[in-house]
Amino acid sequence: MTTAYITHPRYTEHHLAGHPEHAGRIRAVWTELDKTGLSTRMQKIDAPAVAEEWILNVHTPKYLELLHWIEQHPPQTGVHHLDPDTYAGATSFEIAKLSAGGVVQAVDEVLSGRVNNALAAVRPPGHHAMPDHAMGFCLLGNVPIATRYAQKQFGIERVMIVDFDVHHGNGTEAMLYDDPTTLFISSHQYPFYPGTGALTDTGTGKGTGYTINIPLAAGHGDNSYAAFYEQIIWPAAERFKPELIIVSAGFDAHWLDPIAGMRLTLTGYAHLTRELIKMAEKFCDGKIVFAMEGGYNLDALSHGMANVAYALLGDDAVSDPLGLPRDQREPDVKPLINQLKQIHGF
Repeated sequence: MTTAYITHPRYTEHHLAGHPEHAGRIRAVWTELDKTGLSTRMQKIDAPAVAEEWILNVHTPKYLELLHWIEQHPPQTGVHHLDPDTYAGATSFEIAKLSAGGVVQAVDEVLSGRVNNALAAVRPPGHHAMPDHAMGFCLLGNVPIATRYAQKQFGIERVMIVDFDVHHGNGTEAMLYDDPTTLFISSHQYPFYPGTGALTDTGTGKGTGYTINIPLAAGHGDNSYAAFYEQIIWPAAERFKPELIIVSAGFDAHWLDPIAGMRLTLTGYAHLTRELIKMAEKFCDGKIVFAMEGGYNLDALSHGMANVAYALLGDDAVSDPLGLPRDQREPDVKPLINQLKQIHGF
């Protein structure tokens, strides 16, 4: 089993002290992958900058003009605040292109057959970036850009995107909402930032039915997630039969994350990871890419990414030094699963 590991040392340049999405996040991931020896077992590749022609498949020219303007007009305070949550400094557009380029390169490695699967340890994250503006710590839509690359460069007809970040992937959804060639599945705390991702939001036009939102009340954990993966995501994959799976891998649904209120453990996350890899093995010859999104407890993030690497390499190992939450009760997920089955015809 050959796994590509795509990252870039310049990811630390995009930084704002005291902000949840800071350079220490990627440093923690690098440290854990090095300490465990995982980084040496994977094929490490420096992410290239994505070409702007690929960015323009999902973003507007006017938004790119803004990002170029920021490059040319460095802010006196160190960063521009593009919204209350999202910052950009003089080199942030460069780093965002390296982040999106990391996911694109991961897709290229997998679809070219040079590797079996890939882990893209990238930042800034991407799943909140909208076609015409930045949002939620995100500057570019890393996964949608890579999706369009897979389709146009390799002729892939069906891409399944699974987003297990605790926040709804509203940017990814917006870019693909009318597209029947992509199946977008997002499980997220709801109601919660960004306030989107309702159960009944299922796509528009020809894309109707190709968006599956799984909005979860706070407090759901390993058992709930395992249940809807088995009863919703597996049947969705069976019906769609993807040729490539891309995972927006956020580790902020962990019970120790300071921003959210879910109760997944590292062991629970590892189970979801392995289920997605099994889906890839069944439907698309193992072609799967994991792209890092959120996660703001550094231990949960770094061990979570290490567990993805273990799974991609075919190891049984699971690292979970953080254990179980004190309160292990979970809301009843059965009513939501029944609603999803009814809406989506499972």
